Amino acid sequence: MIETGQTDAELQADAGLWPEWMPSGLVNLGLDLRGGAHLLAEVQVEEVYAARMEAFWPEVRDALAAQRDTVGFVTREEGDPSELRVRISNADQAAAALEIVRGLATPVASITGAGANDIDVRAEGAEIVVTLSEAERVATDDRTIRQALEIVRRRIDEVGTREPTIQRQGEDRILIEVPGVGSAEEVKEIIGTTAQLTFQPVVSRTSDANESAGPNNEILPSLDEQGVFYILERNPVVSGEELVDAQPAFDQNGRPAVNFRFNPTGARAFGDYTAENIGSPFAIVLDEEVISAPVIQSHIPGGSGIITGNFTVEESTQLAVLLRAGALPAGLEFLEERTIGPELGADSIEAGKLAAIVGALGVVVFMVASYGLFGVFATVALTFNMILIFAVLSILGATLTLPGIAGIVLTVGMAVDANVLVYERIREELKTARGPARAIDLGYEKALSAILDGNVTTLITALILFLVGSGPVRGFAITLGLGILTSVFTAIFVTRLLIVMWFERRRPKTIEV
Repeated sequence: MIETGQTDAELQADAGLWPEWMPSGLVNLGLDLRGGAHLLAEVQVEEVYAARMEAFWPEVRDALAAQRDTVGFVTREEGDPSELRVRISNADQAAAALEIVRGLATPVASITGAGANDIDVRAEGAEIVVTLSEAERVATDDRTIRQALEIVRRRIDEVGTREPTIQRQGEDRILIEVPGVGSAEEVKEIIGTTAQLTFQPVVSRTSDANESAGPNNEILPSLDEQGVFYILERNPVVSGEELVDAQPAFDQNGRPAVNFRFNPTGARAFGDYTAENIGSPFAIVLDEEVISAPVIQSHIPGGSGIITGNFTVEESTQLAVLLRAGALPAGLEFLEERTIGPELGADSIEAGKLAAIVGALGVVVFMVASYGLFGVFATVALTFNMILIFAVLSILGATLTLPGIAGIVLTVGMAVDANVLVYERIREELKTARGPARAIDLGYEKALSAILDGNVTTLITALILFLVGSGPVRGFAITLGLGILTSVFTAIFVTRLLIVMWFERRRPKTIEV
């Protein structure tokens, strides 16, 4: 069955009308046939550089602090977010500090960066400047794009979207096509949030957004309380990376909430912190906004808890989906977004149907007029060929696009090529007066090599189109390749079976091809 612009409920209702003993898998329609959302997003990889430097600062601080007698006091200076600037009080010991920090470098975890370290360290007077090496940046970019691709795919799959297209384009861009959704905004709401969850100690609470947060602290707004800001320790106790599950739920007052559970590492850190800080507040932060800041009443072992706030049921469900899928490693900037209505898809389907019907009728008329009864056999095989193509598309879960319909129409014409070769060979063999049975056998035998040669070269072309092309080109290549395989099968086996069954039943003395 082929989907149209119907909803999933309507599709299932229509599928229920189909006989239970017959296969009822749906052929997925592409964006150009079903309508949906098209988005092109750019991953902000620079954010990852800044996060790496932020995470590296405590390690550098502790390593230099251990040699305080030599390098003196250590402070962090403001600068480019993609670099870490550390000032030492004993400027004449910059070379020693440089070696200490260089000792923290690790090899780049990629094949292309083999032999290189992950950081570059240089001295500028009394300042030690740490940046990611070029090899590490390349490896980080690749990891970030791959991780973003996987998380976007998981988020979209979580909401039950059928056959989305999510693939990398260029160095730092992701193409997202989701058939069947109402608008591009719906998709952006699902994937556009980084959903970075952290649990951070609270230093104080203020109403002044410009108040000094102090060293190693940050000031973040409250999500629910207008004009309220929290000063938090920058380094979190645990983060969303340690989260293994999140489910929508209700709190003890019946309000929507989200239950969460950490992995063993996160559970241990969370349990230790709550045991040592009973009576102190801590903040639950989502995307740099404080969702809530409860006071720790008792030790919380087991690594599970609940996030409460002024959520609706839909918001708590969406938050659970985002947390469960994981945090995007970096933000996404949407460069292009389009919503394609189902009306355009319906028009394309009708035009494709018309082209297929006209093409098929033309082929049938030609075959019957040229080969008589044998043309009828070819027409029956052609019908079986079309059924096979859609059956394989359904089994493989492939997506049918407008160029895919063009591939099917082309297959209608190509499918009878093998029959024409066989029938012409049978005509030649009949002239030798060896008898109709022998002529049929020799016709199929001698035409086989020509059939295989012609179709294998076209199949290679379809394979190259599939490997090199993308989007619509792949849709054309899939249906063209499947059509070649099914048409060869029907021409060699199905048509021959029909001819043999007819011949065994009638036993004609002569045949007209």
